[in-house]
Amino acid sequence: MTFATVTGVNEKTVEEGPRKPLTPRGERTRGSLVAAARVVFERDGYLDARLTDITAEAGCSTGTFYTYFTSKEEIFAALMEATKNEMLHPGLDHVEGDDPAAVIEASNRAYLEAYRRNAKLMRLMEEVANIDPKFMVLRQERARTFVERNAQSIADLQERGLADPELDPMMASRALSGMISRLAFGAFALGDEKEYSFEELLYTVTRIWCNGLRIDHQLGRED
Repeated sequence: MTFATVTGVNEKTVEEGPRKPLTPRGERTRGSLVAAARVVFERDGYLDARLTDITAEAGCSTGTFYTYFTSKEEIFAALMEATKNEMLHPGLDHVEGDDPAAVIEASNRAYLEAYRRNAKLMRLMEEVANIDPKFMVLRQERARTFVERNAQSIADLQERGLADPELDPMMASRALSGMISRLAFGAFALGDEKEYSFEELLYTVTRIWCNGLRIDHQLGRED
């Protein structure tokens, strides 16, 4: 069972075309372009970022860029896809036993830490989605990926008799996933974290998640 939370990305919304590299060298070159794009987008923003800045950062030619991508839009979509994958599968610390509250807490911690690492990109994605309808669809499908995954985890808990059986798993997932996503956006993308600690945020969202699903827990605060 895994929980993570809203804000992921669908591969096919903004097409990258059939140019996926087939060689290890091609994979490395493409990866270096995506890494360079991250530096440029985070530094200059989406509207002011230029392809020449990305190729300069990657140390390659414009012609090489067009071997893998057709536009700034396409490489931004590739970057957000990589970010989604990191946040969807952030890696969890080992959890002893089969305590669902402990798993939820570990999952929330991993998600929030991944969100904090990618906070500039998450803010940028929000801004771009508000000006480009294609990226609004991308953002919505990204969110759906996380909601559906969490809904399956909630349904699994219900089948095991560990969560409120009266809840609709998808609706419960929408509510809980939306909560933690917006709190993470405020804390890390908008800078509200200075008003409270990371541990306080983690404790609060995990307790609300467990209480909302009627999961027995013995959660404690970490100072």
